[in-house]
Amino acid sequence: MTEDSVAELIARVAAQDRAAFRALYSATASKLLGVLLRILGTRSEAEDALQEVFTRVWLRAGRFDPEKGRGMTWLIALARNLAIDRLRARGPATTASDEGDALDAVADGAPSAEGRMIAKGEARRIAECFDTLEPDRAQAVRGAYLDGLSYLDLAERHGVPINTMRTWLRRSLLKLRECMDR
Repeated sequence: MTEDSVAELIARVAAQDRAAFRALYSATASKLLGVLLRILGTRSEAEDALQEVFTRVWLRAGRFDPEKGRGMTWLIALARNLAIDRLRARGPATTASDEGDALDAVADGAPSAEGRMIAKGEARRIAECFDTLEPDRAQAVRGAYLDGLSYLDLAERHGVPINTMRTWLRRSLLKLRECMDR
């Protein structure tokens, strides 16, 4: 397969290839579930959203243009947009469910001392890399990827056009990647 096997699978799904759809699901479901879980906060809602994402993939695979980006990027954008739509539909009064409370009472969820040290070191590296960004860019990245804000919300918050916000995020992520790879 080529360097973007996900894009190839999406193209085959657009041709209604069920085997490609199964392969696409197997290759990408866990990552997409992680994206959805991060934004939505509850596993059950993330699993429901994942099912809806793949329904949309089946119906909209023909709209994917590999010239505009990688296959996984398109899938993550679909998942992220769906999750944001679900958050908006919740409204401000809805809170996360308490489904994890019973399990939390049974097992000690605290990380080990070694785990805390590793996490602290990584957190320090990430913070240092964020410090290399301009403050408004760092704030935009946090808003998009930690708070689940849309491009439109961020553009309005920072008073810039939406395409400028997309550029900010793309360039900031590249800069963060370079910093973390050092």
